[in-house]
Amino acid sequence: MNDSILDFYDSLAPYYHLIFEDWDKSIERQGAILNSLLEAQLGAGERKILDCACGIGTQAIGLARRGHQVVGSDLSVAAVERARREAAGRGLHISFLVSDMTSLAEIEERDFDVVLALDNALPHLAPEGLKDAVCAVSTKLRPGGIFLASTRDYDALMRERPTVQGPSFYGEAGERRIVHQVWDWIDGERYALHMYITHQTDGHWETHHFVSEYRCLQRGELSRALASAGLERIRWLMPDESGFYQPIVVARKSEVPIA
Repeated sequence: MNDSILDFYDSLAPYYHLIFEDWDKSIERQGAILNSLLEAQLGAGERKILDCACGIGTQAIGLARRGHQVVGSDLSVAAVERARREAAGRGLHISFLVSDMTSLAEIEERDFDVVLALDNALPHLAPEGLKDAVCAVSTKLRPGGIFLASTRDYDALMRERPTVQGPSFYGEAGERRIVHQVWDWIDGERYALHMYITHQTDGHWETHHFVSEYRCLQRGELSRALASAGLERIRWLMPDESGFYQPIVVARKSEVPIA
């Protein structure tokens, strides 16, 4: 990933929890949803999970709370450092590492039951980077293991071309905050996302502005990339089916070695 994307996540890390109305409740809710998805795919029981776009730990913490053995990785040093603090503060033992999802070279372990890349992480990547990322994921999965990734619904968004998302108002009087986004379309499939977090502290308001670029990664392109990496039984789950806030793709590594 390029430096601008890294700067986006490094600068956002101290404020990321403010995007949620209640981050702890979101951790719990997403952990429950993902745990149910894993049980539907693999059966009940503790799983060895790699969250390769862990950010500040939203899903990694939620799944570790349910007894799973979790390793988290992210390109952002600031996000990984915060994830470590958040997990330790909750009494959880999660290994967090700095690693680019296009290689995962720093992740020595293999044979994960599950690899995750959630929260619209893959659409940061150009086509070649996407290919590298799904190949790296495949090398970390055990035969029969599954990959779960979530993206925005770009099949619809490319038609709609929205320019604004929000605003959302959170918090109580004296501690309000406003979160909204502006999308500046670069061309037919790329946009610059401007995220604004405005929060009220000690009687005054502060605004933080974060910018990153995304590519509209449609479901067909991602499905083809997954198949080219040797993943199969590819299935998309829309939010009304999964309960998750974004579409999720599920793909399984073949249990039969490829000759």
